[in-house]
Amino acid sequence: MAEVSIKGALRSEFGKGASRRIRRDGSVPAVIYGHGEKPIHISLPAREVGVAIKTSNVLLNVDLGEKQELVLPKSIVRNPLKGTLEHIDLIIVRRGERVVVHVPVHAHGKYDPEGILEHVHNTIEVEVDVTAIPTSLDLDIEGLMAGDSKTASEVTLPEGVILKSDPKMTVIHLSVRAAFEEVVAVAATPAEGEAAAAAPAEGAPAEESKEK
Repeated sequence: MAEVSIKGALRSEFGKGASRRIRRDGSVPAVIYGHGEKPIHISLPAREVGVAIKTSNVLLNVDLGEKQELVLPKSIVRNPLKGTLEHIDLIIVRRGERVVVHVPVHAHGKYDPEGILEHVHNTIEVEVDVTAIPTSLDLDIEGLMAGDSKTASEVTLPEGVILKSDPKMTVIHLSVRAAFEEVVAVAATPAEGEAAAAAPAEGAPAEESKEK
């Protein structure tokens, strides 16, 4: 479980203008809430927090000077064009409590080369101690044959981690290559009505060239 200490600053200005100034100064607006506490509006250094949240479910120990808050990123908003951080919601957690989070699943092992591997779900939901959240979970697909699947119940869970997703939920599916390619071919073929609309009517003159 990754835990990162980071310095935050309380903020008293709100609104779009204030948020733009914070981002222009190299920080990110954020809100800390949860556990019945009054929301705390802060700013965090953009570079440091950007590196930290690259790790799934990173635990942040935010130093606010007079006190520290242990938090998990709940919602991360990025600029749709630039990909830069716009805003972060952080939820307060306490050491020793259990939380429900989504954890990435990594598949490993050799599978039938005649199949096409599909990651139906990249994460599964689990309940775990907040200080022991795994960064990822393993799913063994050694010997998986085309047409077969692996479900959430087959993901390897460390001690103390409880599955919350539907055990029957498909995580990995190995499609039959011939069937997959047939579906792709059908999708690429225009519908009968579309083909008829695209073709000129019999006897109709061809469209005149726009060049004079």
